Amino acid sequence: MTTFGERIRKLRQAKGWTLRQLAPEVGVGFTYLSKVENERLDTGHYPSEALIHRLADALGADEDELLLLANKVPEAIRRRICEHPDIFRTIAQLDDTSLQQIVASASKHDNVVF
Repeated sequence: MTTFGERIRKLRQAKGWTLRQLAPEVGVGFTYLSKVENERLDTGHYPSEALIHRLADALGADEDELLLLANKVPEAIRRRICEHPDIFRTIAQLDDTSLQQIVASASKHDNVVF
């Protein structure tokens, strides 16, 4: 599985940017971005949701993907979990095969694309 830092590095490199070019775009120092990319941050210094939003904008990335890679729950998902905690508690206990069956069933009945 790709880490948050690895994904940021790949996105940055795909744009042809150096750390020094990206840093001012998102309002942090290039040494901090280097630590992010190399997963060398001290506890409590992991990127904030605001920085992740700026990174997503600057890099043309999916913000929800970046938030999830940073172990943060996107607001839309958080809101749905809070609206239906029992459902999500049940889903969390399912094995992968059962989850895949639910997704396949939902896709057939509601024209949902996953």
